Amino acid sequence: MKRILIATFLLVSVSSSVTAQKIAVKCPSAKKLKAGIVACPDTGCGGSLDPNLNMKKNIRSDSGTVRAMTIAELQALADPVPDFAIGDTREKLEALGEGNKISVVAFALAARKGGKESCNCGLLEPKDTDNHIVLVDEPTLELTAKATKAKPPAPGKKKGTPARTARQNTLALREDDSSTAEFTPHVRLDHPKLAGARLQALIDAAPKNALLVRVTGLQFFDSEHSLGPFHLKRINNWEIHPVMKLEFCPTGKTCTENSDANWKDLEAQP
Repeated sequence: MKRILIATFLLVSVSSSVTAQKIAVKCPSAKKLKAGIVACPDTGCGGSLDPNLNMKKNIRSDSGTVRAMTIAELQALADPVPDFAIGDTREKLEALGEGNKISVVAFALAARKGGKESCNCGLLEPKDTDNHIVLVDEPTLELTAKATKAKPPAPGKKKGTPARTARQNTLALREDDSSTAEFTPHVRLDHPKLAGARLQALIDAAPKNALLVRVTGLQFFDSEHSLGPFHLKRINNWEIHPVMKLEFCPTGKTCTENSDANWKDLEAQP
């Protein structure tokens, strides 16, 4: 009940403000947060956050009807700027599709552990952080890059450029044309096997380190990265977030968007 009252107060506060802005929310005690993400409110917490955004990120389940969406359709969506400001309620975004339950077939290139975020109360254990999944279409797999050698620091600089493998440079090149999906710790409370490390192991074993996946989750606009100073490498700021199911196509099998044949559920794997 206390969590509900806090969330309601925050929504009213943000909705009634003349100028949309980030606000501060006091975090649970360190003792409570030792329990992990279960102790973190849906609004998140911290000195500066957007509770409406965080509550969208922290949705735990959804029973809506799934709509198949191509990655091309997801990547064709425009960022709704300047019609939206940080801290706004999300009705404008919902009118554009935010919250729709969608299923997208694409190639997964990486699944990374997330960092410290207000939506997760600043927690940093792998089980308590988001996992950022890099998704691309098939034509993007044609983009490749060569390995590069290390370079010494330029005059007046302290750091040089480290050597990078062909795989690292190829991933960086492809990521400019990518979309994002995210496993979240709130969903993992019910689906603990939706973990980035498990997906990354399958990506590493896939031909050319590109794993064909079918991702089911909620359509979401990342207003924080779109409007804030820290922009991510990707084609736009529409995501599949949170992911509620992920299936992959085993090596040597044929899998299609409109058939369940051959797809393997990540959660069903050992």
